Amino acid sequence: MAEKGKATSLSAGSARSKVDKSFKRALLPLLSTGSMEEIRKAFPSFSSNDQEHLQQLFIKVITSLHGHIEDVFQSLCDEMKVGTVLDTVEQLVEEQSLDLLKSDKTNVLDIARDLSISKQNEIQHLREVLEKAEEHNLRICARLELIKKGKQQSSVTQDALQKLMSGMRSYKTFSG
Repeated sequence: MAEKGKATSLSAGSARSKVDKSFKRALLPLLSTGSMEEIRKAFPSFSSNDQEHLQQLFIKVITSLHGHIEDVFQSLCDEMKVGTVLDTVEQLVEEQSLDLLKSDKTNVLDIARDLSISKQNEIQHLREVLEKAEEHNLRICARLELIKKGKQQSSVTQDALQKLMSGMRSYKTFSG
């Protein structure tokens, strides 16, 4: 009996750990950082220094977003007591497999159904969180696009001012 308790305590939290690892693995491709080549391609009119600053900003945003999504996931798991539920299910499955003569399996089926409903709700919530994160990412991209356009307009304005100034200088030279 002591052996059984020891085995259960060793596996306690292992299901939650697997869920955490799976979530992080699934999240990685969504939150990849932009390479310098991608930044240069997206903002060719920017100086190298500005491109480096944009890449650093992009990396900070992605890192912050990644941390935020993980925090929300952890918070949801803690709030829904996912680790406890998974440990309980593991324990019940183990007890059921040890007690082959037990005929009343409705308790396990109820738990499985409740767990399934809980997981479906959690999946829906995580989808909503990811949608919000994607919307946030799109807003950042739109802001970067505005910055890019602003830089282009700024250079056009500078060119127009330089032409005006040279025209005024040549007018002063010509009339004076």
